[in-house]
Amino acid sequence: MKIGVMAESFRLDFSDALKVAKKLGASGIQAYSDTQMIFPAMTAKQIVEVRSMMSDNGLEFSALCGDFGCDMYYTRDRKSIDKEKRIMEIAKALGTDVVTTHIGVVPEDFDCPQYESMHEVCRELAEFADSVGGHFAVETGPERAELLKKFLDGLGSRGVSVNLDPANLVMCAGDDPVAAVYTLKDYIVHTHAKDGKQLKKVDTKTLYCPEYYGLQKGDWSCIEETPLGRGNVDWDNYLKALKDIGYDGYLTVEREVGEDPQADIALAISFLTPKLKKA
Repeated sequence: MKIGVMAESFRLDFSDALKVAKKLGASGIQAYSDTQMIFPAMTAKQIVEVRSMMSDNGLEFSALCGDFGCDMYYTRDRKSIDKEKRIMEIAKALGTDVVTTHIGVVPEDFDCPQYESMHEVCRELAEFADSVGGHFAVETGPERAELLKKFLDGLGSRGVSVNLDPANLVMCAGDDPVAAVYTLKDYIVHTHAKDGKQLKKVDTKTLYCPEYYGLQKGDWSCIEETPLGRGNVDWDNYLKALKDIGYDGYLTVEREVGEDPQADIALAISFLTPKLKKA
């Protein structure tokens, strides 16, 4: 397994983030695809320039993050769907097969308008991913792993996959990331290295997409993201589970909070490195 870093977690411009990532010992970068450097309307020349920046720093893309909000999965917004497809093409041009995203919250009852819409949009994106040899990777967290697997199984496509975020499973769904690895083993193509705690149980629909379920907006203070190793992710058994299923891809450090993200990312890399040597 290799260690990556979410470029935006450094809160620096892209070129400086690459330099710091390399200095800290990362092998890869994940980046958002709605920034000044990476965006749907990129030209071939701009793609070459970004690839050159990565190469100059000895880095590769672990994935792109094509997260344009959950609305598209409930509204079937054509503009957003087409933008997601374009990012899959750009990802391939930048050297990665993986585009990660949040899709909202899979309902427990599949006989509802929300499921119908989510299924239709995800099926289209999954089939497009298949056509370009890529992966449309749904990020874990809003629902338990068993429910997500049932939804993915129903799409009938190998283009759909999973970006496993252990912290989101702990913080939001109150699920066990170790068990989730085995449950989702056929779909995992990318993972986030993030940690956290659930402070209070919550209906995740109130956090991610309340308006589409007729709910009041929830309070994100019910969860707490922590530096790696200081939350409730069982890292030793989580890494063992990834090894057991034959996963050999990226653990991409993502730090969305904190006053000193560079220090937290450095801590995460130093925390993971010896564990990966043992795994």
